[in-house]
Amino acid sequence: MRLVFPNPGLDDRIPSHAQLEKLEVEEADSRPKWDNKAQYLLTCVGFCIGLGNVWRFPYLCQSHGGGAFIIPYMILLVLEGTPLLYLEFAIGQRLRGGSVGVWRSISPYLTGVGIASMMVSFLVALYYNTILSWVMWYFFNSFQNPLPWSQCPINDNRTALVEECAKSSSVDYFWYRETLNTSATIDDSGGLMWWLVLVSFSAWTILYICCLRGIESTGKAVYVTSTLPYVVLAIFLIRGLTLKGSTSGIVFLFTPDVNELMNPQTWLDAGAQVFYSFGLAWGGLISFSSYNSVHNNCELDAIIISIVTGCTSLYAAIVIYSIIGFRATEKYDDCLGGYVIKVMSMS
Repeated sequence: MRLVFPNPGLDDRIPSHAQLEKLEVEEADSRPKWDNKAQYLLTCVGFCIGLGNVWRFPYLCQSHGGGAFIIPYMILLVLEGTPLLYLEFAIGQRLRGGSVGVWRSISPYLTGVGIASMMVSFLVALYYNTILSWVMWYFFNSFQNPLPWSQCPINDNRTALVEECAKSSSVDYFWYRETLNTSATIDDSGGLMWWLVLVSFSAWTILYICCLRGIESTGKAVYVTSTLPYVVLAIFLIRGLTLKGSTSGIVFLFTPDVNELMNPQTWLDAGAQVFYSFGLAWGGLISFSSYNSVHNNCELDAIIISIVTGCTSLYAAIVIYSIIGFRATEKYDDCLGGYVIKVMSMS
């Protein structure tokens, strides 16, 4: 006995392969398409690779026994991530539409899934652009010597350092006071900071320019936006490896705590991280694949993007843990130095 859900008109909403070939010829001049395969793959890589790979993955590794987290992550990336990625590529390429249109074609009852994906993409764009605004603010301030976050400012009387900065650090002071100008309580909104409004407007303007002509402009922008993060990570890695204790952090990353493999929360976090890494159910990948030819090998695309995403997560983790190893060694040396001074003063 087979359970079948009623879905009238499905055959009319799903075109055959022959109909797709004819439709592709008819829409050759009216519907845009990727200039080449590299643009499409770089766009998918730029969409998948983000803060989930650079920030969240190293954090989860630290929370779940270092290298022990990598094992369930890689397993679920193959068993969970790649099939779902293939699914999104396939339905987007076959139905030639965005998230809302594709899910409506599969079943009118699934229209809400497409709308939810659209809302998720909108919310992600809001907080990503906020972070980009902060990046631009730091980038503009980096053209100073000395750097504004390298030392504490002098107070108004010019007799000492600003007390708030002296009690914390110059980095924290620049972030919380000069950048965000945080209020004392959550009840006080603090108002708008003109410098943050300006950089936020700049970030949204750049985004608008990149998306102005759809994939025709986005396809050109990804040559920079998708490759630049790898260049920056390479610079950080080279610098990190020159610091004392960096290798200790990398060794910790690849030293698994096998007991964590018996923890169900480790596997749950690994599964959630796969969704973060691929950007699954956000609707973007469906839209990107809809501009492909009907003869495109989307199965191979899913495998390529899966490999790139998994390797990028490991690559970013190595970079982060080289810095963490240096910071841990530095703190240890400071603590040990303070202890030696204390012993010498007592003697």
